[in-house]
Amino acid sequence: MLDTRQLQYFAAIYEQGSLSQASAQLRIAASALSHHIAQMEARFGGPLFRRKPRGMEPTAAGHRLYEHARPILRALAAAETDLTDPGGKISGPVSVGMAHSAVKAVGVAFVAQVMRDYPKVQLALSESLSGVALPHLLASDIDMALVYNPPSDPTFQSEPILEEKMVCVGRPEIIGDTADPIPFADLLDLPIILLRQGASARAIMDDQTLLKKIEARAVLQMNSVHAIAGSIEAGLGVVIGTRLFMREQIERGNVRARPIVAPELSRTLHLCHLASRPPTYASEAIRETLLAHVRRAVTDGTWEARLVDP
Repeated sequence: MLDTRQLQYFAAIYEQGSLSQASAQLRIAASALSHHIAQMEARFGGPLFRRKPRGMEPTAAGHRLYEHARPILRALAAAETDLTDPGGKISGPVSVGMAHSAVKAVGVAFVAQVMRDYPKVQLALSESLSGVALPHLLASDIDMALVYNPPSDPTFQSEPILEEKMVCVGRPEIIGDTADPIPFADLLDLPIILLRQGASARAIMDDQTLLKKIEARAVLQMNSVHAIAGSIEAGLGVVIGTRLFMREQIERGNVRARPIVAPELSRTLHLCHLASRPPTYASEAIRETLLAHVRRAVTDGTWEARLVDP
């Protein structure tokens, strides 16, 4: 049976790319590491690495084992930190994933408070397209994530936080020099720029039937928030998003934002984490801090949204 020590040795070689570098990191003789890897390969009936003159290259089996080993080792490290802290001290690593809008609304204030109130927490903040955060949760790269419209999946525990109304944003010569609402049927006649199809596209709205109609009419699909914003300012098309998404451009007058009606479009932000992974003292504290900042941003008008009752 594999033990955690062997998994740690394997992961170090995988991440460092060579026995010598892993040996230096772990302060263990390279011959001992080689012996353990040989034992693991004998157990699995095949090589985990290809030996090369200048390093170790993972095989397909090595890549698969690493995907299993990484969340196990991360969970063990979190458990050790959590349970060895006397009196429930708030310390240890916590990683948070946020969609672009969440970072704009609360990112800096949230990080500042964590640094001030929990100096022994090693916080990691990752910004990504909303749907991309879920695979990172599965891989235990992050502990929690603010995600729009996550799919119904028992793997994740999701808590709805807020609901946003979607608007159409574009240059006046494309969407009209007005802030009047635009009917959904008229929206479909505009050159829509969309987040590329897939998990990330779910972040646009709750209604998947309407989303499919929009996807069918999109003239361009991207997986870059900055590229989409730049394309809208350049007059290449319009985007379905929120006022927060392009707040600076709207305030400068470069683009207009028109509410979408008949029907209205909305999306719901959830705080997600792995259902199988128990919280630590540190992750509980960071979760409450994050939720407080989101709710405060909505209450003071920084985030144009409606809080969802717990």
